[in-house]
Amino acid sequence: MTGLRTNYQHWRLETDSDSLLWLQFDAADSSINVLGREALEELEHIVSNIRNASYHGMILMSAKADGFIAGADLNEFTRIADEDEAYELARRGQLLCSAIEALSFPTLALIHGYCMGGGTELALACNYRIALDDNTTRISLPEIRLGIHPGFGGTVRILRLTGPMSAMSLMLTGRSLRARQAKRMGVVDYCVPKRLWKQSAAKTILRRPKLRRASLLQRVPNLPGIRHALAASMRKRAAKHAPPEHYPAPNALIKLWEHPACTTEDQYEAEARSAASLIVTPTAKNLVRVFYLQNRLKALSKSGNRTQHVHVIGGGTMGGGIAGWCALQGLSVTIQDHKNKNIARVKGVADSIFRKRLKPSRLVRDAHDRLYADPYGYGLSRADVVIEAVPEQLEIKQKVLTEAEARMKPEALLSSNTSSIPLEELAKALVRPERFVGLHFFNPVDKMMLVEVVRSAASSDEAMVDAMGFTRSIGKLPLPVESSPGFLINRVLMPYLLEAVTMTEEGIAPVVVDKAARQFGMPMGPIQLADMVGLDVCLLVAKILAEHFSFNVPSRLKELVQKGHLGEKTGKGFYTYRGSKQLPSIKRGPAIPKEKLSEYGDRLLMRLINESMASLREGIVADADLLDAGLVFGTGFAPFRGGPLQYVRETGVEEIVAKMTSLAEIYGGHFTPDKGWKQADTLLAVQKIE
Repeated sequence: MTGLRTNYQHWRLETDSDSLLWLQFDAADSSINVLGREALEELEHIVSNIRNASYHGMILMSAKADGFIAGADLNEFTRIADEDEAYELARRGQLLCSAIEALSFPTLALIHGYCMGGGTELALACNYRIALDDNTTRISLPEIRLGIHPGFGGTVRILRLTGPMSAMSLMLTGRSLRARQAKRMGVVDYCVPKRLWKQSAAKTILRRPKLRRASLLQRVPNLPGIRHALAASMRKRAAKHAPPEHYPAPNALIKLWEHPACTTEDQYEAEARSAASLIVTPTAKNLVRVFYLQNRLKALSKSGNRTQHVHVIGGGTMGGGIAGWCALQGLSVTIQDHKNKNIARVKGVADSIFRKRLKPSRLVRDAHDRLYADPYGYGLSRADVVIEAVPEQLEIKQKVLTEAEARMKPEALLSSNTSSIPLEELAKALVRPERFVGLHFFNPVDKMMLVEVVRSAASSDEAMVDAMGFTRSIGKLPLPVESSPGFLINRVLMPYLLEAVTMTEEGIAPVVVDKAARQFGMPMGPIQLADMVGLDVCLLVAKILAEHFSFNVPSRLKELVQKGHLGEKTGKGFYTYRGSKQLPSIKRGPAIPKEKLSEYGDRLLMRLINESMASLREGIVADADLLDAGLVFGTGFAPFRGGPLQYVRETGVEEIVAKMTSLAEIYGGHFTPDKGWKQADTLLAVQKIE
């Protein structure tokens, strides 16, 4: 087509000898493609100009090396003023996708790397989709994790393409699909290797195979009676992980499917209205905030990583999880423990991690080949990073660290997985304390993404840079913290757990205590969490922290540990556990009014929030937003609230301090507001996070 403008800021247009238009997205001044306002305006202009062109087809692809399109620009989401503006944004995206769908020639999305949200919705608007058959390809509609649902027509098109069961599962979980998974589900038509990538796209367009649609069997759940029953089941399952009073998006999405409008255009209208109502909720705003907090943690590592070999000392639960995770990430790992049964257990833990995350089986085999039993510690001399993960006892750790340092390369990084002991105490006998840091992983290692990267008074800047780079290289989120008893997470979490145990001593049923926390929005109650962590571990950490802070260790916790009732791992703690999965047999407990549960919740949360302020005042972390990030990703603190200090901002400092003062009068001085609240305006200042 002659006269077609090509000088776009974000898009490249090329026409080949077969009259195929190759439209490449290359967002200016960005390492990734996001659908910002300017990029959308340019694409609207392009689609309008070519709608009556005589091309044989159009191929939509990315010029970025790492991926296709990462979705809409969330920075623009945060600036949306009201529901009407949100609706206009959704309708604009819908009209653009519909315009692509209505082009007079076939269209194809050529996908590699990340393809998320609005990017996936653009791909769904094309007639065909081809994904690169590579382990980096990930296709998703993750909007539910941001408190919304697809709004560019995706809720309509994905249902038409794959049927409701696959489509609703994809949208309600926000999970990502590898190329072959997407092919099996019907989200893409083909997955091809790199060498045939563009060739396959051109041939598909020119051949024009039959358009993919959900089969008759896949459409059966759309029948009214079946649809209503399945929708009820979906709501019930969603509520277990995302209570509707805190997370409205799943119910809104299910409603769109259960009660569809008569025409496709009306379905788009309903989707836009629903998405717009969700975008302006506090839940969506805080979940977007959490997304940016996660990106901030990722960006804290500014250097490349040279680690090839990791040596882990200690074959317990944490050591096994760390070793297995590092091997999963492609590193060579040696695991040292003087007991062969512990090393065998590590192999079992690692196998479980590998099989959950790696397919086909040859990748599981390759991961096992990277994990070596090393009872005598020969790997110390080759290791780039050494991680000590022996029991939480000062003398044992000091001995292990001193012996390890003597056998290590001078430039290697020495670290401890201690959860509560200040590094200065561990480093007293070290020759090179400047190369020593804390790397505090959380259990279970394969699920908890945060790692506290702990700096001691002697840790060098170079060692911290290396530790942060290593943490990111294994797919974890590094949180830099200063060395102090309990660091950040355990320091803040322990008063919360101990208050919960104290409440059980007062006769409040454990199930009621947990219910109060869940009513606030915590994913798991503190009593159940203590059982999962292990009551012996809780007691050990509590004793260490009690030496430094005014923590009272409840006698109930000591009694259970003395009896050998340590929680899930022994089958009995505060709750009783049975079966191979060790699931707690928690009864409903007595009916408790919401107001009373709120009172109990205040007792729990005010301890946690007050300790958060104390940690911030002492400089354990650099700012309030990093503290919120740590508590969300390290403890699971209710994500829809954006973190404990974001909750303070939304509730108001005066109200929070008043609650603490009132609780102190009733229950004692441990509720006395920290002196940091007097400088709350300065300490709670929000950083610019993008």
